[in-house]
Amino acid sequence: MELNAEDYAAIWLTLKLAGVTTLLLMVLCTPLAWWLAHTRSRWSGPIGAVVALPLVLPPTVIGFYLLVTLGPNGPIGQLTQALGLGQLPFTFAGLVLGSLIYSMPFTVQPLQRAFEAQGPRPLEAAASLGASPLDRFFTVALPLARPGFIAAAVLTFAHTVGEFGVVLMLGGNIPGVTRVVSVQIYDHVEAMEYGHAHLLAAGMVAFSFLVLLALNWLQPKK
Repeated sequence: MELNAEDYAAIWLTLKLAGVTTLLLMVLCTPLAWWLAHTRSRWSGPIGAVVALPLVLPPTVIGFYLLVTLGPNGPIGQLTQALGLGQLPFTFAGLVLGSLIYSMPFTVQPLQRAFEAQGPRPLEAAASLGASPLDRFFTVALPLARPGFIAAAVLTFAHTVGEFGVVLMLGGNIPGVTRVVSVQIYDHVEAMEYGHAHLLAAGMVAFSFLVLLALNWLQPKK
């Protein structure tokens, strides 16, 4: 039993989706994680809870509300149509948007913990030497948070690879456009093609194991 062309297309689409999502979240979530780690605002609790919602909500719930919001009658859907961008559901761009929301806590939380673990002393020392806030962030905070960035990138990529409910609700099952590996496995099982499903599922198990092993190796030893 070998993988067919649709299997390879699903694998490529999954890797592409995970790569784009990880890159965007690392850029977008770094300022948010920094703010959550250092702010004393009363809004930090509610915002942190909103970021963490995908950890406890069923993926189908997130996918459903994204589908409604981005659909032709939803506020964002009407805006994208008015701007001439069309509709995002059942497109790769829609999958990316859904993945950004669904995988966000896996980026924000490791970064936030890494920033919190630094404490104030390194930044205070840099400030005493005349470093500006921006200099302190890029030359002190970011290098010290390197383990957190590695963990966030690995977890975000792996979590996006394993998505099912959100991508199925928001993207459907369009070959080469929105059909990722998890949906392809579901299709094989529906068609009773257990050999193909086994190959893809076993690959996912091996990938998940390697991710956890890599995280263990990359964690700084005390």
